[in-house]
Amino acid sequence: MEIKGKIVNVLPLQTGEGRNGQWKKQDYVLEYNLDSQYPKKMLFNLWGDKIDQFQLAEGQMIKLDFDIDCREFNGRWYNDIRAWRVEKDAVDANVSAQQDMPASPPPFGEMDIPAENEASDLPF
Repeated sequence: MEIKGKIVNVLPLQTGEGRNGQWKKQDYVLEYNLDSQYPKKMLFNLWGDKIDQFQLAEGQMIKLDFDIDCREFNGRWYNDIRAWRVEKDAVDANVSAQQDMPASPPPFGEMDIPAENEASDLPF
C-alpha cells in the first residue's frame, strides 16, 4: 500500500534482545489527507537497518510504501504497519512549486506610471 503525508512525531527508539539476536524499532506518526478539513494520522514503524537508511525527521513530507500485519499476544490482537520504502519530499512537486510562485503579479506603483510630459511614440 502507498500513502503520502507529513511526519508529525518521531517516537523514541526501542531496542531489545530476541531469539534471533538484537533488534531495534522506531515508530513515527504520519499525517495524511493534508488538504482536507480534518487530516488523519497513522502510526507506522521501521525496523532494523531501515531506521538508519531512511533517517526520517519531524516535518518531512514523504511517500510511504507499507504492509499491514496483525499479531496475537495474550488473547489480544494488534495491528502493525511496517514501512518498507520511503521517498522523502515526494508529495506532489507541483504543490511546492506553486507555493514558491507569487499568487499574482505585484501591483503597479507610482514609479511604473510615466509622467505626463514624457515623450511617447504611441498614437493615442
